[in-house]
Amino acid sequence: MRGVRVVRGVGAVRLLAAAGLLLGAAVAPAAADSPSPDASSSSSSDKDGAPTTAGTSFRTATEIEQGEKATASGSTGDYLYWSFPADLGQRPTVKATVKLPESAKRGTAQTWRVDVYDGLRRRQACQYGAQTRTIAPEASSADLTCVLRTVRGWAEPWADDPLPGTYYVRLTAVSVGSADLGLPASAEVEADSKDIGGSAAVDGSLGKPLIPGIAVTSEAEEEKDSAVLSSFDPNDGWSSGWWTDRWIWTAVGGVLAALAGIGGYALTRGGGRPRGIPPRG
Repeated sequence: MRGVRVVRGVGAVRLLAAAGLLLGAAVAPAAADSPSPDASSSSSSDKDGAPTTAGTSFRTATEIEQGEKATASGSTGDYLYWSFPADLGQRPTVKATVKLPESAKRGTAQTWRVDVYDGLRRRQACQYGAQTRTIAPEASSADLTCVLRTVRGWAEPWADDPLPGTYYVRLTAVSVGSADLGLPASAEVEADSKDIGGSAAVDGSLGKPLIPGIAVTSEAEEEKDSAVLSSFDPNDGWSSGWWTDRWIWTAVGGVLAALAGIGGYALTRGGGRPRGIPPRG
């Protein structure tokens, strides 16, 4: 009987060992599929979420939000592109800083330029700001600024007024010596805007913002999955707010006009009987 008990005990141990092996085999693939805590993936943004790369064309422009400072590294002579959204009533301002290597490695001065284009890739004129800067051989950086006109709600087909939608920033060296081509350069770009308010409000509005891939699609095409070259989608929608401080000034003007009418009537209506007319009697 003791021999039978020993055999049974050995069989139980073997069954437990086999169950443990099966459980380990089932858990191992799941553990292999899940990433380890130390694994990290490469990203094109820094720890604050700001982009650290720039596109090389309109189609590959790096998207940035207003108030976000983007950085990028490249070579002298490259075209660097970014894009940002601007809505009705805003006056965008683009600021760029170019940093060059040590002056000992450069033989001539360099001229850098920042340009801004709208969603139709029409170059937008700068109201004011240093759009072009020349960096002397002994200098290492330069600041460029472009303040656009106020974004309008609509414009004539022949006009190039800034309209709501995507805006592209292009930074490049427009004058550089052949010996300096290809030297490393870094850039910082930031787009911000000032809300002009009701003074810039107009009666018309666009049916669609000037966003590549959206403004040119029809209603039938919108139902299908189509490529969109920009993913900007404000939380409140594009030009969705009908309220502006223009309504306040309109209401104040109406109240002042009503008060002026009442005051004028009180001054001109007269308080007594006209002269030359005897009282009834």
